[in-house]
Amino acid sequence: MSPVTGTRDIFVQANGLRHHLIARGSQGDPIVMMIHGLTQQAHVFDAVATKLAERYHVYCLDVRGRGESEWGEPDGYHFGNYVADLEAVRAALGIEQMALAGTSMGGLISMYYTPQHPERVTKVVLNDIGPEIDPAGLQRILQMTGSAPEAFVDEKAVAKYYRDENAAVLARRSDDEVQEYARWHVRRSDSGLYVWKMDPAVRQPVSPAPAPPMDPWDAFRAITCPLLIVQGAESDILSDEMARRMCEASPGARLAVVPGVGHAPSLTEPEAFEALATFLAV
Repeated sequence: MSPVTGTRDIFVQANGLRHHLIARGSQGDPIVMMIHGLTQQAHVFDAVATKLAERYHVYCLDVRGRGESEWGEPDGYHFGNYVADLEAVRAALGIEQMALAGTSMGGLISMYYTPQHPERVTKVVLNDIGPEIDPAGLQRILQMTGSAPEAFVDEKAVAKYYRDENAAVLARRSDDEVQEYARWHVRRSDSGLYVWKMDPAVRQPVSPAPAPPMDPWDAFRAITCPLLIVQGAESDILSDEMARRMCEASPGARLAVVPGVGHAPSLTEPEAFEALATFLAV
């Protein structure tokens, strides 16, 4: 039987929830698992995953409560569950080893997962995130997520929201690219309005999140496999100082800085994709 190729939607039952992934590429090729940020979903990786699928079997995961994955308990959106979900998804798919590429929150999930399951991870990509977050950027994200509109009249209004709120992130993307980025984050409700494809409890936590599975710096230093750090040059989340400290703490780590982009690079920028493709190929 020939390998399965193309783009597939996959659903697996794992850790008590139904999880959705988008798969691309041929079975038997090295596996790359891509994990999105706090309020994103798996389609944010469509462009970069399509390019990577020429050489890799790429999975893009909808983290619980986002996209097409099932919603969990309102107080269950925390790193302990995210890491347990990833391990259960891996086991359900029968994956023995995988490279992890995580953007923002997805990078932290990768950072906490890897020391707990080092035999499963071949390489790690941390996209614009580190063990410490710049307070100004964190405040911006909390403000943006907490004050986001609950509904939009059409997809153009969604795109305008993203363009207005994420100017530094989307600065190098065309209007068509922003429209494509925005449309996957919403669905049309019975009322005809467009609402978020995300549990409201993600934006408005019902209780303080428990402590992460490990101290962030301990988790970062415990990563022994090859590591790539991607930084948006205009990022207000991963500062130059933090990127420098990360490279000092992990001397073998590679750092790729993407000019003209804030938090977080899409990984399709030439500078980011070249670094990513080179890193994965070695």
